[in-house]
Amino acid sequence: MTDLRQGAWYSNGGYGQNWGVRWVEALIDDPDLGPAVRFKGMAGRCRRKAGLCSLAAFQAWARYEVALNENSWQRIGINE
Repeated sequence: MTDLRQGAWYSNGGYGQNWGVRWVEALIDDPDLGPAVRFKGMAGRCRRKAGLCSLAAFQAWARYEVALNENSWQRIGINE
């Protein structure tokens, strides 16, 4: 995963309790981290949690972009 978009949702592609979806709230330049991502957990283990991590760390976590289709998160394209 190389290209992240602000306002998009991403999943780590995990299974069971390890699965998660995060929404990219902002792509920023943090004084301590450098390029960084501010995100909110939308589903799975990180649900209802907010976070900030380096861009590289988020890219390592995110396997693909997803979208909510009624009650189910579905993968968008093949971005692995």
